[in-house]
Amino acid sequence: MKKFKCFLSLLALVSLIPVMQSCDDDGYSIGDFSWDWATVRTTGGGGYYLEGDHWGIIEPVATSIPWFKPVDGERVVSFFNPLADMADNKGVQVKMEGIREILTKEVEEMTDENVEEFGDDPIVIYQGDMWLGGKFLNIIFHQNLPYSEKHRISLVQNKTTGESEPGEPDGETVKTSGTAETPDTPEVPETPDVDEDGYVHLELRYNTYDDVTDYWGWGRVSYNLEKFYPTSGEEGDIPMKGFKVTINSEENGKGTVVVLDFEHPVGVPEKAKDVHTTSSVK
Repeated sequence: MKKFKCFLSLLALVSLIPVMQSCDDDGYSIGDFSWDWATVRTTGGGGYYLEGDHWGIIEPVATSIPWFKPVDGERVVSFFNPLADMADNKGVQVKMEGIREILTKEVEEMTDENVEEFGDDPIVIYQGDMWLGGKFLNIIFHQNLPYSEKHRISLVQNKTTGESEPGEPDGETVKTSGTAETPDTPEVPETPDVDEDGYVHLELRYNTYDDVTDYWGWGRVSYNLEKFYPTSGEEGDIPMKGFKVTINSEENGKGTVVVLDFEHPVGVPEKAKDVHTTSSVK
């Protein structure tokens, strides 16, 4: 009887060897954890997968967060245990361990009629805390927290004529893309999104609504840039090099330009994993 039990134990051990080898082949094991900024893609019936900026497709096959309600197109910071590579190295199958939602917004048009809504208050963004990933502009910022009203953070295309924009220094010309109308040139054809220098020019606008405290916190936001990228087979007259984002920097002043070049991408900062959103922006 003892010999028979030993035989069964050996048989069970042998049956586990392929599984253990499979984990070794993929380089994953139980207890390994990773993270990524990602976009949620829903599949119906509460199902979802993630499009990770670094990992590619992230397919949950197990989860520690069954209460998570996916919203298609929402950006998240995902935490997971990688289990196995998917076929054709398109991504990875994982056990989900946690998800933190990121404020996800579209690029808006700023005109003479709505320019005051966006404001132009200084904002604190440290070097390397703005980067491209998953066709999104991703930002970590330091925020002077409000008493009651959420601050507004917006990424805009400047379509103003420059006549009614508050706070613009005398003699300074802000380069914009889009349609502009002046009394001397009543009809100006719309210019393409890609400027003559090969970049799409955007502006980050911050509005505190004059509601600030002496307390500071971290915030994060992702802006969908997909509409600016050329589609497959589409080529404009000017090759697109990337994006230039003008900000009113608390440290470097108004008109600071952050260049996000496709050929020299900014890596995702390590603190992007740990930054906790204050939920005090909209």
